[in-house]
Amino acid sequence: MEGRAKNRGRRVVVSIRMIQRLLAAGGIIALSIAADAQEPRRIPVENGAKLEFVHVVPNTVTYNGRQALRLVETRDAPAGNAIALLPDLDFKDGTIEVEVAGRPADGSVDTARGFVGIAFRSAAHGTAFDCFYIRPTNGRADDQLRRNHSTQYVSEPDFPWQRLRSETPGVYESYVDLEAGAWTRLQIEVSGAHARLFVNGAAQPALVVNDLKRGVTSGQIGLWIGVGTEAHFRNLQIITR
Repeated sequence: MEGRAKNRGRRVVVSIRMIQRLLAAGGIIALSIAADAQEPRRIPVENGAKLEFVHVVPNTVTYNGRQALRLVETRDAPAGNAIALLPDLDFKDGTIEVEVAGRPADGSVDTARGFVGIAFRSAAHGTAFDCFYIRPTNGRADDQLRRNHSTQYVSEPDFPWQRLRSETPGVYESYVDLEAGAWTRLQIEVSGAHARLFVNGAAQPALVVNDLKRGVTSGQIGLWIGVGTEAHFRNLQIITR
């Protein structure tokens, strides 16, 4: 009886030691996962420092109570190529998040929508890039067709919005609730030839693209504006993979 009790005691000690080892291993794994998890890299675009400005005029301002970078087009800006580029970051796959506010600029034509968005995988000087952008004045329009054009994917210069809408209607644009001039959070997830646009923290993407027109490449990230737009940007955060 005494021998059996001793054996049971030894088994209990061994079991405890095994549990301790498993817990320790689990802790190591947890630490490893925590170490591998990438923290967002915040880029202080609000002050405009170190950005390359292509056909845009920048100003650091306070907009709706927050410090921001204001961008408007230069007078000679070609349509679709007004952009402020981050020169020191080569982006291929990952997540881009930013707060934007866009509205038609004073004196702009009636077709201005406050176009504002994010370009990614850009070639030098913004000569070619993929881009998601929003049309804020469309988000709450009474015309349902205009609402359906609230978000947009383009790939400049070969696939501007006109070509995509003509050849594949409704595939590269969609509806999402927007308010002109209001701070709006955009999040873009890019992986290979796939990309998704999330708006204002939604769990589901507003727009899904499974065939990025420039294929799998890498390049710069840019703050993008369209024709007749006054736009503000702040709180840019990037995770690369």
